[in-house]
Amino acid sequence: MMKISLQNNAVVMLIFSAVVLTAPLWLAPIGADYPDLLQKFAIFGIFAIGFNILFGLTGYLSFGHAAFLGIGSYTAVWSFKLFTMNVLPAVILGTIMAGVFALAIGYISLRRSGIYFSILTLAFAQMSYSLAYSVLTPITNGETGLQLTMNDARVIDSLFGVEAEAGLPSTNLFGQVMSGYSGFYFCAVILIIGFYVSLKIFRSPFGLKLTAIKSNQTRMKYTGFNTRPYLLSAFVISGMYAGLAGALMSITDPLAGAERMQWTASGEVVLMTILGGVGTLIGPLLGVGIIKYFENIFSAMNPSALHEIFNFLPLWLENIVVGITRHFVGDGWHLTLGAMFMLVVIFLPGGVMEGITKLFNYIKKKLGLNRVDSEDHVSEGGDRK
Repeated sequence: MMKISLQNNAVVMLIFSAVVLTAPLWLAPIGADYPDLLQKFAIFGIFAIGFNILFGLTGYLSFGHAAFLGIGSYTAVWSFKLFTMNVLPAVILGTIMAGVFALAIGYISLRRSGIYFSILTLAFAQMSYSLAYSVLTPITNGETGLQLTMNDARVIDSLFGVEAEAGLPSTNLFGQVMSGYSGFYFCAVILIIGFYVSLKIFRSPFGLKLTAIKSNQTRMKYTGFNTRPYLLSAFVISGMYAGLAGALMSITDPLAGAERMQWTASGEVVLMTILGGVGTLIGPLLGVGIIKYFENIFSAMNPSALHEIFNFLPLWLENIVVGITRHFVGDGWHLTLGAMFMLVVIFLPGGVMEGITKLFNYIKKKLGLNRVDSEDHVSEGGDRK
């Protein structure tokens, strides 16, 4: 009998695609099935997958990936304003433009490694953020942000006789409006494609070389191996993923602001990757899901909601519990995130994926599956003498 193995790319993709495309069904019981949140899961999942290609495989920690997120967003909105409201040119142009900037920034930043590389990427991101607010105001529209207007050219739409709507036009894919669940499924398909590319990179000779660089770059250089082209390629690919995520942000919500280039956005993807599990295929996606779900749940809570949750307690104890927990919800939900991140880093350095692996191995041990697998292996190879 043929065994189903997760080493088979087709099996992995089939499972992953089924999980992503059925997300509205299995997320419904926990209240995470509404389109806006699902779109965030998919978009930030793409962002985290790309970041993990750089950080997870090479060990180079970038604090400036938000710059590419913003570049992708601005490029997509300009595509809508100048060319067409069809999302395909916006996705392509946003990804390419982010790749061009990643090539320039990576060429300079990768002259250093370690903390110096991280500081350089952070500096470039902050420069981009400041430029978007000041010098590049004619392109970015400064504090107001870049938005669609009634007077936008939209040359391609005009050439093909696409009539202007009464109000501001909506982004679309050959007439299908990219909002609600249709917007999510478009992002979901892009996520599946992005995951497939990441899977191929992880399981390719190129990915193996990146892992070797992370393990001991100095030794590789001593053997005469030039690591720089591989690092630059990983940086550019990672930046293109970020640009793709930024373009999708503008597709689901057609505006772009400099806040997407702020250092906090770069820090968020770092948290997602570490929380889920650096260097694992699924880990960053789990980190995205956890952070975005708790962000939407805890940030929406207020003292009244807390009183409803803890109303089973005696009144005096209820007031004490609400008085303590109210600091961890609403505007203070980042305290919850910080506490959760500390617990994971202290007890599960490998992230949530490490916890899942340990749990899986424990269950296998209890059920005796390891012994069965060993016996099967012996019987297939012949009886031991």
